[in-house]
Amino acid sequence: MVLEESERGRYIILGTIDGILAILGIIVGLSSTTVDAGVIIKAALGGGIALCLTNGIGSYLAESAVEYGKLSEVEAALLQDLKDTRIEKMARRNIIVDSFLHGGSSFIGSLVPILPFIFIPDGIAVYASIGLAILALVMLGLFSGRISGQGYIKSAIKMVFLGAVVVIACSALRLSP
Repeated sequence: MVLEESERGRYIILGTIDGILAILGIIVGLSSTTVDAGVIIKAALGGGIALCLTNGIGSYLAESAVEYGKLSEVEAALLQDLKDTRIEKMARRNIIVDSFLHGGSSFIGSLVPILPFIFIPDGIAVYASIGLAILALVMLGLFSGRISGQGYIKSAIKMVFLGAVVVIACSALRLSP
């Protein structure tokens, strides 16, 4: 019931990918319109806040089900109620930490593609946003490769590929009249 670094890393990776890619999708989709940077920032921040809350709450609900399911199995094997024991408190702590990691990393990831719109002129902000997102995905891939043991480069390439898929899919919105 104790989460290891790789398990905690999983929630950081999941949340950060969600934040970066979902908000990048919003930005790329909106960039085909005539809205100004202020509108893009507000829409992207709204999406980032929504991701933070939904991923945090989703993790809380899912981890509660898993952790308390495991706790029930241990209780059945021990023929003992573990409520208010160190084991139950540790399970509850894991649920809360998990929820904050997933939700918080979602919000932090969502800030990556937003930052260029705050500091760079409208005309090139979308390209800077894509570039910064790719850089963040490379770094996230390196982190993923470290905890998975599958290789840094391979993991970084996978992350960048995911980013490219999102950019291409959301750029398709520009093709419609």
